Amino acid sequence: MQQSEETIEIIGARAHNLKNIDVTIPREKLVVITGLSGSGKSSLAFDTIYAEGQRRYIETFSAYARQFLGGLERPDVDKIDGLSPVIAIEQKTTSKSPRSTVGTITEIYDFLRLLYARAGEAYSYNTGEKMVSYSDEQIKELIYESFNGKRINILAPVIRSRKGHYRELFEQIAKQGFVKVRIDGEIRDIEHGMKVDRYKTHDIETVIDRILIKNDEETDKRLTESIKTAMYHGDDILMIIEQESGEVRYFSRNLMCPSSGISYPNPEPNNFSFNSPKGACPTCNGLGTVNEINLNKIIPNPKLSIKNGGFAPIGEYKNSWIFKQLEIIAQKFDFKLTDAIETIPQDAMDMILHGGNEKFSVVSKVMGITKDYKIDFEGIANFIKNQYEQADSQSIKRWAKEFMDENDCSECHGSRLRKEALYFKINEKNIGELVQMDISELSDWFINLPQHLDNKQQAIATEILKEITARLQFLLDVGLNYLNLNRSSKSLSGGEAQRIRLATQIGSQLVGVLYILDEPSIGLHQRDNERLIKSLESLRDIGNSVIVVEHDKDMIERADHVIDIGPKAGRFGGKIISQGTPKELLNENTITAQFMSGKMKIEVPKKRREGNGKTLKLTGASGNNLKNVTVEFPLGKLICVTGVSGSGKSTLINETLYPILNTHFFNAVKKPQPYKKIEGLEHIDKVIDIDQSPIGRTPRSNPATYTDVFSEIRSLFTQTPEAQIRGYKPGRFSFNVKGGRCETCEGSGVRTIEMSFLPDVYVECETCMGKRFNRETLEIRYKGKSISDVLEMTVDEAVDFFENIPKIYRKVKTIQDVGLGYITLGQQSTTLSGGEAQRVKLATELSKKDTGNTFYILDEPTTGLHFEDIRVLMEVINKLVKKGNTVLIIEHNLDVVKLADHIIDIGYEGGKGGGQVVAVGTPEEVIKNKKSYTAQFLKKELS
Repeated sequence: MQQSEETIEIIGARAHNLKNIDVTIPREKLVVITGLSGSGKSSLAFDTIYAEGQRRYIETFSAYARQFLGGLERPDVDKIDGLSPVIAIEQKTTSKSPRSTVGTITEIYDFLRLLYARAGEAYSYNTGEKMVSYSDEQIKELIYESFNGKRINILAPVIRSRKGHYRELFEQIAKQGFVKVRIDGEIRDIEHGMKVDRYKTHDIETVIDRILIKNDEETDKRLTESIKTAMYHGDDILMIIEQESGEVRYFSRNLMCPSSGISYPNPEPNNFSFNSPKGACPTCNGLGTVNEINLNKIIPNPKLSIKNGGFAPIGEYKNSWIFKQLEIIAQKFDFKLTDAIETIPQDAMDMILHGGNEKFSVVSKVMGITKDYKIDFEGIANFIKNQYEQADSQSIKRWAKEFMDENDCSECHGSRLRKEALYFKINEKNIGELVQMDISELSDWFINLPQHLDNKQQAIATEILKEITARLQFLLDVGLNYLNLNRSSKSLSGGEAQRIRLATQIGSQLVGVLYILDEPSIGLHQRDNERLIKSLESLRDIGNSVIVVEHDKDMIERADHVIDIGPKAGRFGGKIISQGTPKELLNENTITAQFMSGKMKIEVPKKRREGNGKTLKLTGASGNNLKNVTVEFPLGKLICVTGVSGSGKSTLINETLYPILNTHFFNAVKKPQPYKKIEGLEHIDKVIDIDQSPIGRTPRSNPATYTDVFSEIRSLFTQTPEAQIRGYKPGRFSFNVKGGRCETCEGSGVRTIEMSFLPDVYVECETCMGKRFNRETLEIRYKGKSISDVLEMTVDEAVDFFENIPKIYRKVKTIQDVGLGYITLGQQSTTLSGGEAQRVKLATELSKKDTGNTFYILDEPTTGLHFEDIRVLMEVINKLVKKGNTVLIIEHNLDVVKLADHIIDIGYEGGKGGGQVVAVGTPEEVIKNKKSYTAQFLKKELS
């Protein structure tokens, strides 16, 4: 019995491509599952173990609660024993909401808000003085101190710097029994029908009492009453004016500036939240950015006329209401719709863009009669802005956004908070400044904070500070010292998002849990890998089981138990080919073992390529943390950009270089980060960027549709004699539109049967037997195969089948070249592994005709790839470079870095300590650099 408690036993797993396997996984150990990309690692870890753990958890709810959660499918496995509660930390789980930041995901921001609400000191945004608040008793004592023996007026401020005539207000004050008011510094009697200039700003106070201060009981009683009344009418603020000198003093129960009298509400945690109306900046609603109309996008070419489509949003002249209105405006301002936009008078342009509402008359010279016209026009710019803010449809919002730029909010300058919240300080820093600091800097600031706090603040803050410093330390442990808390979660890479969740989990200190992680080392420099492995070991040591799907050599060597799945990928994988300790693994004859022991390796080229002698030179890049960097990219080479996480690689390439090239070649709209100039654009003729965003995530998307080879295949089928006789068009062979598809299952090949309380069941469609098309469509055959048979082919089969059709052959051959010969053309995108999806994307871009002068940018293409997959991928990339193209790869994987012709290493650290070029040159030159972290690890690889 003891045996089963210490292991997780899986019997008969068949999810996706798993071949009915039985596995025993030790508990409370660090277990690595490795194998080729697509061999079935994620199918075992996520689709079997995690799915079953999740399902058992949901089974514990009542049937009533389960109907709201939606059932979870029972994974295709006979039985799993010894399973504890499961937490999966995947790559794609962060929120894409613009309101989600690193601070909110890790919950550190919630503690910061609490700290500032309870221990922050408020300062006036007018004078910078410290804000004060008093009780009624303290106010009375202060009045006795300052004004003893003097005559004072006690007033209640009712209007502060606002326009209006305030007739009703004066009537209301009179009804309450007061006879005098102070308007803009002058005390006046209230008269019947009294009002002030409605177009000027006014300060109005009600005179509550006039009193001589002396130490007797009657004065004391009267003063107490007056203070109470003034506080009631003045919203907890009162104003004292000394009769002789005219000196003004303010007192408030809330926080208040002693000299200007502005007051803040007493702070609560949600006054510091940009997701609450109480704390969010009113201009940008707490997003930190606002979308503003960009006139250059509305009028891309001022030399065009309105008639020829000079205004991009409305296009060329049509017989529509908008153009009728423009014709009337043209009559009023005496220009024609055929005139170039740059010649149209400014008044007319203002009306066209921002609207107008007026009537005017025109005397016809020919007829001698007067015609009346009415303009009632919203304005093109206003229309776009209103559509963006108010339209319900996402597509209209997207359309409007094409004519707008996202800029920092002018009110809060990107801090997302109201002005008042930024004037609460602790040790001279406000909450907005803290969230902009790097985590490493912030952690030091908090460690030194207690010595700057007074006793009261220390008593309040002790517990909060413990929580904050512990959580910051966990972020440092997983190598995220370069992030700041204000960083939007949608800008994080997959690996970063995963490590943040890992830090949050370590922070929760749970015990007895099974953690499943999906390649946590993505995007992490070798230097930080050590910290990550230590974090995972600490999770294991407090009594958790950790399963990691991983290809990283260091991680495999440090594991307690390794499971290798293979032997190949896709339908040729799905078996356990070896398992045991890392030492035992080395004795097996598997691909993983051979790479680990060094029998197989990716060979370093004998000599580096010379390139074509031309360069692309980027001068003065200074976005994010880049320190005015100048970089030369030699063309016709394989360039690798390396550096520790957060050093500025993505800023330099994805946010500066790529937008510059993309705008130059394809008029893209994304604004590059600031730079001074770029030279050498004439040496390349297009740019192709392959990033990590997933390919279609619907069951209808598949490799054939994504790479666009399916369109070519459909066109081919329409050219068969039978299809020509029947007059079939390409749409006939699509499973997404009516006509040729099977209507019972709408072309998906399966039918979903909904079972209330139980998970949905997918059954093969009985009409088309899973073939997706109707009988007539399937009768059309090319070389004896129907369109459905073609979708069932593997890529390897398709390469032979279509070898005489160049358009199709080129695309399927590229998919085969990147190592995906085993997937079928019609395989649903949702069932592709991360590494496979990445390579389908790569194949799509690589199959485009290259010109020999193309500039390719790849962002960590080795994500999800095994050593062997990397070898295959690098062969494809080398072919591209041989043809004269330039390939730039952002990468940490040393197997790729050692193959580069030119390395650009950015550092020295991440975050504020980064943003400089540390080393450039061939790998052999770079390893001589003493300061570069990359060089230290690369040296071991090359030796």
